Amino acid sequence: MRQHSTSISKPIADEVPELSNALWTATANKTPITSALRDDAECEVAIVGAGYTGLSAALHLAQRGVSVTVLEAKSPGWGASGRNGGQVIAGLKEDPDEICARFGADLGRRMIALSGGAPDLVFEIIRRYEINCDARQDGWLQIAHAPSTLNVLERRVAQWQPYTPATERLDRGQVADLVGSDRYFGGFLDRRSGTIHPLNYALGLAWAALQEGATLHSQTPATALECDGATWVVRTPKARLRARTVILATNGYCGPLDDELRRSTIPVCSVQVASAPLSENVRRTILPQGQSASDTRRLLFYFRLDSDGRFVIGGRGAYNRAGIVAQQARLRAAGRWLFPHVGDFDWQYHWGGNVALTLDHYPHLHELGPNLYAGLGFNGRGVAMATAMGRVLADKAGGVPDHGLDLPVTSVKAVPFHAMRRAVVGAMSAYHAVRDRVG
Repeated sequence: MRQHSTSISKPIADEVPELSNALWTATANKTPITSALRDDAECEVAIVGAGYTGLSAALHLAQRGVSVTVLEAKSPGWGASGRNGGQVIAGLKEDPDEICARFGADLGRRMIALSGGAPDLVFEIIRRYEINCDARQDGWLQIAHAPSTLNVLERRVAQWQPYTPATERLDRGQVADLVGSDRYFGGFLDRRSGTIHPLNYALGLAWAALQEGATLHSQTPATALECDGATWVVRTPKARLRARTVILATNGYCGPLDDELRRSTIPVCSVQVASAPLSENVRRTILPQGQSASDTRRLLFYFRLDSDGRFVIGGRGAYNRAGIVAQQARLRAAGRWLFPHVGDFDWQYHWGGNVALTLDHYPHLHELGPNLYAGLGFNGRGVAMATAMGRVLADKAGGVPDHGLDLPVTSVKAVPFHAMRRAVVGAMSAYHAVRDRVG
C-alpha cells in the first residue's frame, strides 16, 4: 500500500498576481456559506476537492441517498473549475475511430457516448437545479489556422457523423461569417457544445449538492490519508474525517497527498485575458451566433464573448511570472490580429489556472487502493468531462463493477522525468510555437 501523506502544495495562482484578476471572480454569484471541518466526523464517501469532478461526484452520490462529505482547501471552484474559459466541449481529444481502436468496440462506443453526451449532462444539471451561469448551448467551432490542418477537421466530422447529426464541416466563408474574422481557412461546428460562466457553474454544483444532502467544508485542506482497517481516515488541520470510500478529485492541483497520482499528469497553466464590455455594434461582429472557438494551433487560442459582451481569449501559459505576463501579452496581440476592425480592446482582466495533461490525452480513472478512487486529466476539456467523470466516480463508489463503467479503470503510471516537467514543457512549447509559425 502506498503512503498517503503531506499537505497539498501551494498552487502558482497564490503567487502570481497575473493569475488572480479573474473576470469570473469579479462577476461571481454568492458562494455557499460553509465552514472548515473542526470536529471529527464520519460519512460513507469522502471527496477531496470541490471542483467540477468532486462536486459532480458529490451531487450524483447525494441524489442516491449516499452520505457524502467534500473537503476543499480553498472555496468551491477555486482552482481551474473557476478559472477556465467556460467552453463546454463535446468529445475527447482523440476521435471516435482512435478510441475504438484503443479500447475495443464496446467500451470505445460507451466512451464516445459519455464524452459526446457530456455537454448535455452539464446543461441538464443547470436546468434541473436552475443554476444561474449564463449557459448557452450554441455550439463550438474548431477552426483551421492553416490549410494543412483542414484534413484533421474533415476526418473529425467524418468520424462523428455516424454518432450524431450535430457536427458540420464549414468552409472558409462560413467560418468567417460565424467568427467575424477572415484569418481562418475552414472549420468544424459541433452543436452539442456551448458556454457557461465557469465559476458560477461550480458554485451552482455546490449549491445543488448541498440541496441533495451532501456536506461541504471549505478552507479544509486534506493533510494526510490513512487506511484504518475497513475505513479511510482523512486528516485535516483541525479534525479527522472517517469514510468507507475516498475520492481524490484534485486534478491539476494534486499535491503529494498521493505522490504517485501527482506525478501521473503534467499540470500546465492556462491563461486568459478579457476586455470591458464591447458596444452593441461591435459585439454583433464577433461570434454573432454565440459559439465559442478554438483554433488548430498546437499552442492554440480559444475565445468567446461572455454574456455582457466582453471578449475573452485564452491559451497556454507558463510556470513563472515573466512567462505568464508574456503569454497574456500574446493573447492581447492575438485579439487585435483576429479583429483589427475593433482597434485596441480595453483589457480589464487577466487570470489563469492549472489544467492536467496526460501523456495519452485521455482522462484517467484510477483505483488507488481498496475503496480509494481518483479521476483526473481532462486535457483542456474539463467542464464537460470533469462533470461526466464525477458521475462515473459516483457509479464506481456506488459499487458498479469495472466492466459496467463508461471509462476504463487504469493503473497509475508516473510521467517519466516528472521532476523536469517545467523544462520539458518549456522546450516543447518553443518547438510547437515554431511549428505553428511554419504551418
